[in-house]
Order: sequence, then structure tokens, then C-alpha cells
Amino acid sequence: MHSDLHLAMHLAREAGDLTLEYFSRKSLKVDTKRDSSPVTEADRRAEELIRRGIAAQHPHDGLFGEEFDEQPSGTGRRWIIDPIDGTRAFIHGVPLYGVMIGLEVDGKMQLGVINFPALRELYHAERGGGAFMNDDPVSVSSIADTSSATIVFTEKEYLLDPPSAHPVDMLRLEAGLVRGWGDCYGHMLVASGRAEVAVDKIMSPWDCAAVIPIVEEAGGRSFDYRGMATISGEGLVSANGPIGSSLLRAISETL
Repeated sequence: MHSDLHLAMHLAREAGDLTLEYFSRKSLKVDTKRDSSPVTEADRRAEELIRRGIAAQHPHDGLFGEEFDEQPSGTGRRWIIDPIDGTRAFIHGVPLYGVMIGLEVDGKMQLGVINFPALRELYHAERGGGAFMNDDPVSVSSIADTSSATIVFTEKEYLLDPPSAHPVDMLRLEAGLVRGWGDCYGHMLVASGRAEVAVDKIMSPWDCAAVIPIVEEAGGRSFDYRGMATISGEGLVSANGPIGSSLLRAISETL
């Protein structure tokens, strides 16, 4: 295991333990950010913990997180942090939230770690090394028939938006099962073979950074609504190999 991955896993565990101190608190104070999304003291403290830990080991690396200003990189390396992905779930005492850390090297995602502290599940991957959950290898499913597929989503707009010819949107009509197990948890269901496609129509870079290397190392595909493998695109779709490849072909023919 590379030292960078070891560091990310250690900090994701520490930050996860910190969030559990606030989890299910009835007196948890919730603020609203400019984009109308919620934020708590747990979000801020967890990101501060992660930033301190990275800065102590790699003081010249970039730091890019959801809750604080970006620190530019002087090394071509940038750590991308989402201290609590699924803050709304966290606020409501739902255990499907995750602590996410990704490392981007020269513009490409090198590793990802996602810790679900309330579930005691930690996913990790680095390029060329496979994907793991609690140190056990994980892989996507082999289901190719969309009528047998499970599709998970985050935003209700995925179901409620007007009819669309986009191949990803068409899945909601074709899939055997459609459920709202969203945020990073849904993408890890894909990585571990428990769902075939996860859909997020609205994403920020810190929402995507840790997801992409884990899904891809598990044998899946992660791409935005235009079929691009990027952390700065239009949403994010994670899929197993067969359905992901079919979606990418259909997107290239449709757009």
C-alpha cells in the first residue's frame, strides 16, 4: 500500500470517528450555505482534521474541500476532500453518509477513500491496485440486462424531471429496481456489486473525486452526463462494466 493511501485511510477513519460524536444528536446545529445546502460543525471539524493531517505530511500539496478555501498546489498533487458526503442523511440520523478523500496527481485521480463510519465500512482504491471494502476485494456485478438492474439515485429530480431521451434518464423506465440509496453510498453499492448504476445529476468535484478511482478499480465505469470521465462535469454516473459501456456508446450516439 502506498503511503498516500495509508494516510488517506488513517485520516478518513479519524474524521469518521469525529463525525460519530455528532451523529444523531438532537441538538445538532445546522447552518445554511450560500447554495442552500446544509452544513454542521461536524462537517467543518472533520475537514479541518483532514487538512491538518495532510499538511503535516505534504505541506506543499494542494487542498480542495467543500467547506474551506482551496490551497493551491506547488507539487502537481491536490487532495480533494468531502468531510461529510450526505449531510442531509447525517442530520436526520441516517447512516448512509461518508467521509471522502481523493488524491489527484497531474490532473488525474490517483486514489480514493470513502469511510462510512456509522456502517463500519471503508472503501479504498489506488490506480492499478484494485478496490477494497474493509480490506476485502470488491468488484462490480456482471449484469448486462437493464431489466434486471438496480438503479440508485440521489436527487428526486432523477424521477420527477420531464421525460428525457438521455440514455441515463431512460434507465428509470427500464430498470428492474429503482431506489433512492444516494450520495456516495449509492456509488459504492455499484463498486461492490450490490447495484448496477448510481446516478447523480448535480455534483461538485469533491463529490466525485474519491468515487471515480474506487468504481473504476472495481471494474466499473464513472462518467458525467456527457460521457466524460471527469470530476468537474455534468453530474456523475457510476455503472458496472457491461451497462456502463452500453451507456457510453448510447451517449456518444445521442449527443
